[in-house]
Order: sequence, then structure tokens, then C-alpha cells
Amino acid sequence: MVMEVRISVRGLVEFILRSGNIDNRRTVSSDTAMQEGGRIHRMIQRRMGPEYQAEVSLRYVYDAGEYEIVVEGRADGIITGMQAKDDQISIIRQEIMQLPDLQSQTLQLSGAQSQDIQHVTVTIDEIKGTFQDLKKMKEPVPVHLAQAKCYAYIYAKQHQLDSIRVRMTYCHMETEEIRYFHYDYTFAELSVWFMDLMVQYRKWADYSFKWQKARQESIRQMEFPFPYREGQKELVTYVYQTIYHKRKLFIEAPTGVGKTISTVFPALKAMGEDLCERIFYFTAKTITRTVADNTFTLLRERGLQIKSVILTAKDKICFMEESECNPVYCPYAKGHYDRINDAMYDLLTHEDRYTREIIEEYAARYQVCPFEMCLDMSLFSDAVICDYNYVFDPHVYLRRFFSEGIRGEYVFLIDEAHNLVERGRDMYSAVLRKEDFLELKRTVRAYDERIAGNLDKCNRELLYLKRECETYRIEDNIEGFVRTLIRLSSAVEDYLEEHEDSPVRKEILAFYFEVSHFLEMYELMDDNYVTYTQMQEDGSFIVKLFCVNPSNNLQNCMMRGRSTILFSATLLPIQYYKKLLGAEEGDYEVYAKSVFRPEKLGLYIGREVTSRYTRRGDEEYYRIASYIHNIVEKRHGNYLLFFPSHAFLRQIYEIYQIYFNAEETVECIIQEDHMNEEAREAFLNRFTGNEACDLQSLIQMEIEMEEEKSLLGFCVMGGIFSEGIDLKNDSLIGAIIVGTGLPQVCDEREILKKYFDGWGENGFDYAYRYPGMNKVLQAAGRVIRTVDDFGIVALLDERFLSPAYQRLFPREWREYEVVTVDQIGRKVERFWDEWL
Repeated sequence: MVMEVRISVRGLVEFILRSGNIDNRRTVSSDTAMQEGGRIHRMIQRRMGPEYQAEVSLRYVYDAGEYEIVVEGRADGIITGMQAKDDQISIIRQEIMQLPDLQSQTLQLSGAQSQDIQHVTVTIDEIKGTFQDLKKMKEPVPVHLAQAKCYAYIYAKQHQLDSIRVRMTYCHMETEEIRYFHYDYTFAELSVWFMDLMVQYRKWADYSFKWQKARQESIRQMEFPFPYREGQKELVTYVYQTIYHKRKLFIEAPTGVGKTISTVFPALKAMGEDLCERIFYFTAKTITRTVADNTFTLLRERGLQIKSVILTAKDKICFMEESECNPVYCPYAKGHYDRINDAMYDLLTHEDRYTREIIEEYAARYQVCPFEMCLDMSLFSDAVICDYNYVFDPHVYLRRFFSEGIRGEYVFLIDEAHNLVERGRDMYSAVLRKEDFLELKRTVRAYDERIAGNLDKCNRELLYLKRECETYRIEDNIEGFVRTLIRLSSAVEDYLEEHEDSPVRKEILAFYFEVSHFLEMYELMDDNYVTYTQMQEDGSFIVKLFCVNPSNNLQNCMMRGRSTILFSATLLPIQYYKKLLGAEEGDYEVYAKSVFRPEKLGLYIGREVTSRYTRRGDEEYYRIASYIHNIVEKRHGNYLLFFPSHAFLRQIYEIYQIYFNAEETVECIIQEDHMNEEAREAFLNRFTGNEACDLQSLIQMEIEMEEEKSLLGFCVMGGIFSEGIDLKNDSLIGAIIVGTGLPQVCDEREILKKYFDGWGENGFDYAYRYPGMNKVLQAAGRVIRTVDDFGIVALLDERFLSPAYQRLFPREWREYEVVTVDQIGRKVERFWDEWL
């Protein structure tokens, strides 16, 4: 089988033809504005005649001797049957007249049309939506035209055409005004141009081929790096089979099963069998990214040849104080594209692991943007480790891989997948605040009357909605507001294009992104959305497009790859997550076997205690504090205590301090409302006994010492310390969980409840019980982290004894003891006596 080096048409032209500066102005007209382009594409394609073929996949194979370069993409449209220049112009005019209210369209015939045109039988149509003033466009964006020329060459070669036409179709997304640019090429002209592209790319392809050859051989020789734990080999097989069959797999993976190596290893084996060309490891937290990176490093140490990159957020990796991609402000943006290819080739040929620190080193050496360089290195990486948003977010997904509309041979490994439900809702929801319109109006009034006027019109539409809303209201129709918002967006776009150095540009640009996101989500709205308006506690007024069920949107994103593996230690109930995370018929699920002995966890449920609102008061708070005291006095050590809210935490903390805390034996620390990264590390370091260690060292640390006093960490359930931390051995010996973790009752939760009731499910479960129980499971999972660990978990709420909660318990929780506040001390003491 001949080895292939694959690249998309868009990736090819952007990689080879880029030059000059990184400029934030470019983002306005191409990236953000073009997000609206899907609607424009569909509108134009529907209105074309029978000779118009929409979304045509094209593929070209370049013979490079020992290997092949595969260039592929999807043309927006291909028009056939046009015989001569007069016919072409006639059809163009007919197309324009077919569109309503467009008799005044701008029609421009350019390029080779000024010359005599031979008979043209095929036209490649490349459609771009934009907010730019079409009358001011003198020519197409060069990269757009180059993309169309690639399609023209591939199609002409496949169909043995002597000549072919390219039509660049730009459509204004507010007015739907269209402007065409036409270019006619002979096949000979396109051949010379396209082969020049391939020659420039050949250096990179040659290196990629040699690397892939070595990589594949190393994968074939790769062995699992550890002795298989019970059930682990079966899990590895399930993952491989899922990739082979191009399905999704949902894994409930209890702590200790080795979920990272158990998913990465079979994905690499699939790569070695040419079932996968790139692995994407998606995580929600920096810590889990580190674990994934360590796994690839471990395999490298055992002979694997693999290139991996960790994508770091722009605001973290940017060298400047503010992330403003403007060549006037940023020296790394100025001339970036003139230097980036040399920087990348140097890095590519000297390193295999592209971490933040290594990217920063090379970016500083070549004076290029580290964020852009990080993204570019993903093109030459076998594994990409990154946040969820690089595939799922409608704004920042990796267009270099996922924009061609072609399903790549990618494997998606989604760690801590339980987080993706809420992240999906957030990414595909949108909210605008009435007061922001007024604030921006005051800011821009002196600079642009058109923007100020449109802001005022939007505000009037919002004022109408506000008068109809007492505190909260479901809206069936906001079309009037959306129409004014589109006009505002157009005005802002024009201003940003014409006023590059405006003193209010930063404020306008930030607002523009919010508006663009709202409009894009409005285009996506279907039965999975609810629109509502609401008065906020601070007196402000919002309108929100709430993505109640993100399943369809997430499913569409996963279709960009070959196979998706979703795993978490708390993916229960698994059917709930399958329904909300885009499962299709035929997708798989598996409950991985825990390697821990259940008896090493002392699990206790308090039967006369609760966090219910109706029971909250000094008596209940005292009982909870008594439970804490009776548990921790039986063994000195480190405990995490989880509460429903900061307010509840404070109540228990104060009572515990008054009645129970003997300062010489117990120290209490509190999770504050807002903690920066330094404060979070300091909090965690108290549990390891090393206040000077960095976060990576902290996660890998194992402390084996008997504490002389107890440390109690008062935390909020579902907060920053309830998941994603790995306190092994005696770093943590117990977790006390107060309440069932139910989200607070609010309008959005009630929307969810009503929606899923109407869907035939238990709305309360979907809106409250399942999300709450996930927080409980995450908090409890902090205790047993290795096969050597043992400790206690106390669930202080009588509701855990009800069938509705017991059916959500993981298999490892089959054995538990029901206790009262008077019994808990004796039960815990007996547990420690047994294991110490």
C-alpha cells in the first residue's frame, strides 16, 4: 500500500501563499464574518438551476515517487453547460434577477473577460459571505481565489478540459447583495500554477513522508507499557474495535483503570494500521492535558516516534501584555508570515514534543507569534492535545482540519466527557445584555452616528421586550430585534474596515464578536433551543438563545472525524450522557472494571441529616458539624469537605469552629469565592506538605506519612477542588459530602426540566438530579486514586438512601453503611483499625 501525505485545499493554499503580518483586521472580515456563511451558501445554492452541482468533493493525488500527496476539498458549486461568453453573461444576469429585490445588484466581470473568451463549458463557483461593502471590493481575497483555482485545476484534470472558469461569489450577509468576479484559465495555465504550489509544499511533504514511515514502524513494534490490569486489555480492544467500525464509544472508567493509556494506546495502534491519520485528545482542564502529554512521553521513552502538540490559549501564550494581533502594536505579528515557515521547519526537524515552553522558545528566536505557531505545528503533529473548543466551539474550531466539509481520518479522544454537556450548552448558547447597547452607544456616539443610531434601534427593540417581561419570559419571536441586530452588525463591520486606528476600536470589536455569535446561534436555532428574556438581579435585562439540548451540534462536530471515544470516571447514568452527547444508533458503551478493592473504601450514609432548604437551620448545621467532628477525630489526616454553596459552607465552618475545633489538632482552610491560579495551588499544596512545589509536581506527588494533626479543606461541590486533582496516598484520607449536589432552582433549570418532560424523560432527573449526582461522584472520587489507597467517604444526606439515588451509585458503591451522628465515630474507628 502506497503511503499518503494528506492536506486539504484550504490548508495547502493558506500554508504556501501566506505572507506579511498577522492583523486583527483580517479576523473581522474572514473568520468571524464568514461564520455566517453557511446560510449564504445554502441560499445561493438552492436558487441555482439544474446545471448547478452543490458541495462537490474533489481529490487530487500527486505522485511523489515513494509516496503520494493527497489534496482534497469540497467545491461550493460546479456549473456545467455554458457554451460561450454571451450565454455566460446571460445566465449571470438571470441568476441575479431570480433573487428578490436584487435588480440593483452590482455586476462586475473581471480578469480574463476583457479578452475574447473561447467556449467555456464548466465554472467552479466559490461562495463567500461577508459584511464588507461589496462596492469597495476591487478583487477577491487572494487565498479565496487560490482555493477556487485548486478546485478548477483538479476538476479540469479529471475531466480533461482545455479551459475552465472560476467564479468568486461574494454575498453581503445583511442585504444579500451579490458581487461576482470571473476568471477564465486554460488548463496549461492552471497546471503551471498548481505544480508550483506542489513544488513549494514538497519539502514539507518529503519530511512528513519520512517521519510517517518511521512512525508507523515504531507503532508496529510498540507494546503496552505496563502489565494489563484486570479488564484493561478488554477495554483496549473495545477502543480499537470502535475505531475500526467508525463508531462512538462511551466509557464509564472508574479511577485506576488507566483510561488515558487505555485509549491512547489502541488509537496509536489504529494509526499504525492506517485507520487513523491524527489523534485529537480533548480535555476540559490543564491538568488532564498534562496527563495526556505524559502518556505520549512515556511511550516515546519506550521507542515510539510520535509528534505531539499542546495547544495553549492565546491569552496564556501571548508574549504581549494584551493579546492584540496588530502589527503596529505587536512586533511578533509584524512580518510573522515572512518568518514562520523557517521557524516551523527548524522546530519540526529538531523536536517531537511541542509544549508551550518549546513553542515559546522557537517563537522568540524567530520573532513570530507563539499562538499562531502553536496552531501551525498541529498540521505536522500526529497527536493534538487541546481543549474541547478546538473541535466543538463554532468560533475557534480548527478550520485547517475541519472546514472543508470532508470527514477526516481522525480519532477524537474526549477525556472527562461528563463536562461536555454543560460546555456544549455554553458554546451553542448566546446572550446579549440591553445595558451593553446603551453603554456602547455612549462610547461611539462621537465617532460614528450610524453605529449609534443602530444601537439605539436595537435598544428600542429590547425595551419593547423588557416591557413584556416581568422577571422572566419565554419568547416565541424576536425577529424584529434580530433584523435590527443584523443592520447594526453591518454598520460595525463597515466602521472596523474603514477605521483601523480608531480609539474605540477595541470596545467596538469586542461587542461585534458578541453580536456575531448571537446571530450565528440564531441561524442554528431549532427545537433544541429556547429563547427567553430575563431581568437580572443587578437590574439589567438580557435576551438569551439557550441551547437546551446540545446533542445535534456536538454530533455534527464529531462527524468531522472517523471515530470518537468519550470517557470519564463519572459517566453515569450512561444513557443520559449518550442522549446529550450525540450518540447514534449502533454506538457502543462499556462499564470498565474497577481495579480497586471495594472494601478499601469506607462508605457511610447519614440517615438523619440533609441539606434540604426546609431543614436548614442551626439544629441541622450543628448536626452536620457533629458528623464532621466525629469522623475526623478518629484519625489525623487530610480531609476535603464539600458543601452545596459558599453560604452553606460558611454556616458549617462557623459552627464547627465554635463548638468543635481544638486548634492544636485540627486546621481548617476555606475555598474562597474567587481564587486565582496561585491561590489554588497554595490551597492544594497544603495537602501535600510541600508548599513550594509546582502544580505538575503536586499531581504526581505521593506522600506517605502519618499526620500529627488534621487538615480540613472546606470546599464547594462542583467547584475547582472537586475534580481534576489527584491527591494520592495520605495526601487525602477522606471526603465528607454534604447534600446531593442539586443545582439551585432557577429559570434555566426549570426550562430544562420542562423541555425534557416534554421529551418523554424525567425532567427533574435531567435538570437537577443527574448533574447533582455527578458532582457528588466527582467529589467522592478524590479519595481513592491508586491501588494502594484506602479512605472514607461520608454522604451526609438521607436522600442518598432513596431508590432514585441508589440506582445512580457506581458498582463500587454496592457496600455501604447507614449511620447516625452517634454511630459514625465508632464505624469509622473500626474501619481504620482494620486497615492500619
